Amino acid sequence: MIEVLLVRTSLSGLASRGAPRTTTRPAAAALLAVAVAAVGLGPAASPAAAATIPAGSGSYTDSRPAGTSGPTTNTGAPVTPKVTAAAKDKPVPTNDWWSSLAFQRYGDNPYSTPMYGHPLTYQATSGGLEVGYPTTPAIVGDGRQYEYAHKADLTVGLSGLNSPDTKADDWSDWTVTPYWADGSRTFRATIGHGMPFVYAKGSGGDARVTTASAPTVFSDQGNVLGITVAGHHYALFAPTGSDWNISGSTITAGLGGKDYFSLAVLPSTDALATYRKYAFSFVTGSRVAWQSTGGDVRATYTLTTEAEEGTERGTLQALYRHQWLHTTDALTPYTYVSPRGTMKVRESASFTTSQRSSGVVPALPATSGVDKARLTGYLNEVANASDPFSGATDTYWTGKALGRLAQLVPVADQIGETATRDKLLGLMKGRLQEWFTAGGASEFSYDKDWKTLTGYPASYGSDTELNDHHFHYSYYVYAAAIVAQYDQAWAADSAWGTMIKHLIRDTANPSRTDSAYPFLRGFDVYAGHSWASGHQGFAAGNNQESSSESINLSAGLVLWGAATGDTALRDLGSYLLTTESEAITQYWFDASQEVFPASFGHDTVGMVWGSGGAYATWWTANPEEIHGINVLPVTGGSLHLAREKAAIKRNIAEMERNNGGPAQEWRDLLWEFEALSDPAAAKAKWDAANGNYAPEAGESKAHTYHWINTLNTVGAPDMTVSGDLPTSAVFSKDGTRTYTAHNHSSSARTVSFSDGKTLSVPARSTATSTGPGGGDPDPGEPGPSTGNTFRLKTGGILTTATTDPAGTDTLASADGVNRDGTPYRATAYEIKNVDGELAAGAATSFRLRVDAGTTVGLAPQVRVSYDLTGDGTFDRVETFRYFATDPVAGWEEYTQAVGTQAVTGSLGDLRGGTVRLEIWNALGNDTSQVQTGTEAAVLRIPYE
Repeated sequence: MIEVLLVRTSLSGLASRGAPRTTTRPAAAALLAVAVAAVGLGPAASPAAAATIPAGSGSYTDSRPAGTSGPTTNTGAPVTPKVTAAAKDKPVPTNDWWSSLAFQRYGDNPYSTPMYGHPLTYQATSGGLEVGYPTTPAIVGDGRQYEYAHKADLTVGLSGLNSPDTKADDWSDWTVTPYWADGSRTFRATIGHGMPFVYAKGSGGDARVTTASAPTVFSDQGNVLGITVAGHHYALFAPTGSDWNISGSTITAGLGGKDYFSLAVLPSTDALATYRKYAFSFVTGSRVAWQSTGGDVRATYTLTTEAEEGTERGTLQALYRHQWLHTTDALTPYTYVSPRGTMKVRESASFTTSQRSSGVVPALPATSGVDKARLTGYLNEVANASDPFSGATDTYWTGKALGRLAQLVPVADQIGETATRDKLLGLMKGRLQEWFTAGGASEFSYDKDWKTLTGYPASYGSDTELNDHHFHYSYYVYAAAIVAQYDQAWAADSAWGTMIKHLIRDTANPSRTDSAYPFLRGFDVYAGHSWASGHQGFAAGNNQESSSESINLSAGLVLWGAATGDTALRDLGSYLLTTESEAITQYWFDASQEVFPASFGHDTVGMVWGSGGAYATWWTANPEEIHGINVLPVTGGSLHLAREKAAIKRNIAEMERNNGGPAQEWRDLLWEFEALSDPAAAKAKWDAANGNYAPEAGESKAHTYHWINTLNTVGAPDMTVSGDLPTSAVFSKDGTRTYTAHNHSSSARTVSFSDGKTLSVPARSTATSTGPGGGDPDPGEPGPSTGNTFRLKTGGILTTATTDPAGTDTLASADGVNRDGTPYRATAYEIKNVDGELAAGAATSFRLRVDAGTTVGLAPQVRVSYDLTGDGTFDRVETFRYFATDPVAGWEEYTQAVGTQAVTGSLGDLRGGTVRLEIWNALGNDTSQVQTGTEAAVLRIPYE
């Protein structure tokens, strides 16, 4: 067994082959074995004096069952939130990027473990806040993990500060303010995701910055000091009239009766003037607002600020890749390095993203590709099993079993097996009601200190570490949503709905004023995904392994909200799912191949950490489970994965390489995953097995058979089209689209799709229809259905779609060498399987918007290549003259009017051909940008 030193984290996900997972947690560090081989959700629950608190037909307790534990330190001692008096009544958002400030998991560390805000990293110490900016990745663990580990460039605090601990004093959606006090001095520092600034306030001492090594000063303007430490540039800002003094590695400034100062990490030394403008516009809070309408999800991220000097209230914030890919808001040329790829800087207190929503359906549509008799047999195997719950007793494994049954209810209903449907519903209701009734062998207990609801028996640290609540409870919410689809009375607040709402409030509370549960406990709105560890007590930050189980909660919210008529909750689910889908695409699967370091050598990670990612799981290094843990459970909420079909193919290919062949243990999960990209290939593997395999613990042969054969009939999900109802989806095969939607409401409605198709859906029913349509124009997939005009899409794609969001791609520097005529570190956009007849007299044309910022002498250059038959050889190559950019900020238009520099080969008809556009900088020493996803980012080929 090969072991990777990762430090401690949460256990989340599944056990290999149904056996409980284990992990070793030494006192100094934990070894992750990688062998080769969380609106209106009901009243706030104030803890009552009684031991049992009614909740509709259900109940929960306000004290834990005998012999169980709540949050503890690693030595087993009970622990309460480490917060100031100002925050003592505020629900603590455990499972966050900064949770170690509030959850002292390790008794010997009363400050914090490293916190990864990005671009900056932080760690609280007795003397203040360590600040770092890791820019060089390390590949560790036999090449299985990449990390940008925290390393302090400097420590910010006050002269003489020596605090016995650090507490959380205030927090908002993605910012936090730690607090230090030593009897003579108090110190606060507001930090957050995407914030290049640290905003400090203190009393009792001078501002003090201690650098890791002697700093180099590049600018000294009295109260504004520019320094370079470890190759990173920082600006220190003291109140006007103050002056920074340097003595070795210690830099101090008297505050002159003021209580504030700040620092910023600069993308370059020439950015000092821009950053100085916002040095005293202190961030006081952060807030996201979302809206899901017409098949689109929009989210606005806003920082609130307060001017400590002057009147400036703006700020600078760095957007993650999953954000800047989906915004049309103006961005500056400034960028930062992060474990999530390039971050781009916006000069504003807010920005808005817009994405096509990811639909969720209770089941795939009915098709002729499913044999009713065979499916009925598989359904009976589950429904008639001696123990349909496979001995599950704890929250996680009970949830898995509930999820397994929930997937089969609409499938049984679809083929008219109503008796089997009702039997499955009865099993689910019975087990849910057991858990939702206090006093039995299983129950939920509310912790008034941590303001959380924990199920007992617990598992994988869901009690002592507050791990994984969103994973565990996702199955309960999803199963309850399926029950509600068929039995609304059961889901009423007066019945069992109130208990489901408690689980939702614990894991994904949309309210910021609920005194019983925190806002979106596990979901990090700025990072775009959830975190699994309740305490975040690791050198690598927080982590999440099974992103798909987090998606399962969001999908459950969509279905529960739809089934109960709570559209606000349904739309919250759409926001969470759509946002996390893009984060998974970029940070788990690296679909654009722009995030993982080139030296990492993997196409996916099993776990995302604050510091990076790991090709690993918590319990095994089996490649099948490393790849499968971010797939399970496969449900109608998994369709979002089909948006990047080329990434699925790379993922499966790597799994088979590392596995020494096709999947064996989790073959059903991985067949279902492959079916989202290549249904025929998945069906071939299913057929070859002929039912002779053991299903994964949350799967069944009935569900896998239905999933694979349905997709083989209707085609893979077509993610270029979305419906204006969150419970709708589109599939495409051989030029035909299949549209499906489930209407949970009591009246008929018409669903409108983004390609113009409409679908009438009766009340409380599913409807399906077909029509002409294309498919996803991802590399390796069928090409455009019609048209000779392609848009550039970030991620290296040429597409005929006109609904993709606008974005920008960065063109690499020419590194000071003349690259005229020869692509160098080119950004390439491509489409395959193109058919077309050469148009007489036509020629290649393009229209691109490029920008070199204020840099002089850059020269973007384009080459267009045609592989007429798709055999891998380009038969025609057209290289155009470069475009001389100006040094004025703003987009410039580059077209084919510059003329060709060189042309080789001849054009002919395209038959399954490939078209590629490459663009690079031919001159200069800096990067530039090119727009994507707009009418000013197009290539027109001379074909009909």
